[in-house]
Amino acid sequence: EVVVDDCLTDIVAARFDAGIRFGETVERDMVAVRVGPDLRTVVVGTPAYFARHPPPETPADLEAHNCVNYRLVGGGGLLPWEFGRDGQEVRVRAAGQLVVNDAALVGTAVRAGAGLGYMLEEDVVADLAAGHLVQVLTDWCTPFPGYHLYHPSQQATPALRALIDAVRWVGA
Repeated sequence: EVVVDDCLTDIVAARFDAGIRFGETVERDMVAVRVGPDLRTVVVGTPAYFARHPPPETPADLEAHNCVNYRLVGGGGLLPWEFGRDGQEVRVRAAGQLVVNDAALVGTAVRAGAGLGYMLEEDVVADLAAGHLVQVLTDWCTPFPGYHLYHPSQQATPALRALIDAVRWVGA
């Protein structure tokens, strides 16, 4: 059985054999197996948006922009926009008129010109290449550990071991 949600579900309490999360959100007492490359979150907007607003040059400049925010399903808070450069880490609570709890809806709103979006680079690469979206704050957007399958024990069942072997990422 496969369950898909955006919550940080306790897989032991929910009696799941394993889960998949970003590497930085896997609890330390879990066994984690990388199942994808590092990812990067980027800030994007439409050319029409930037025709009306100057592009931000630093994360602090986001205060002057309309940003489309993502509400975390599990905790209810807004996803902070995280940046890093030259060893400095910055978390921004981006201001905006629109808050959604679905990543696809963030993309739809940003592509429609509703404001800036904080999105996975892999979700906007085609839009960037086609010129439908423009990336800003590029130097501030750093990679983070991608998807990991995790489970609570070193003693995986044969079925779980087969799944791990099938989805393990070996790099590019």
